[in-house]
Amino acid sequence: QVQLVESGGGLVQAGGSLRLGCAASGRTFSRYGMGWFRQAPGKEREFVAAISSSGFITYYADSVKDRFTISRDNAKNTVSLQMNSLKPEDTAVYYCAASTTWWTVTRAEYPYWGQGTQVTVSS
Repeated sequence: QVQLVESGGGLVQAGGSLRLGCAASGRTFSRYGMGWFRQAPGKEREFVAAISSSGFITYYADSVKDRFTISRDNAKNTVSLQMNSLKPEDTAVYYCAASTTWWTVTRAEYPYWGQGTQVTVSS
């Protein structure tokens, strides 16, 4: 089994920044792609960003491109999401997810999820 624990959520004003972290355990972290998803109240969970097993490939949803950066440290079994220029519409519960392959942006290929961390952006 894979265990994922997120950290770093909170309340921030529009235009501000937050950094989310995710610590993984339970399998060889460096072999698998990782992703971040988010779910706002009353909405479906949506893709935010993904990173390949090596960290060389990243991909972002259009809504966060050029504002968010996903990164990973395979030596520490961690993945991070740096969020800049935050907007009220970024308010959501953010989830770290681990995939079953080296690289994917398909939600169905992420069977492992953290408990989520709340991000609230005030206007």
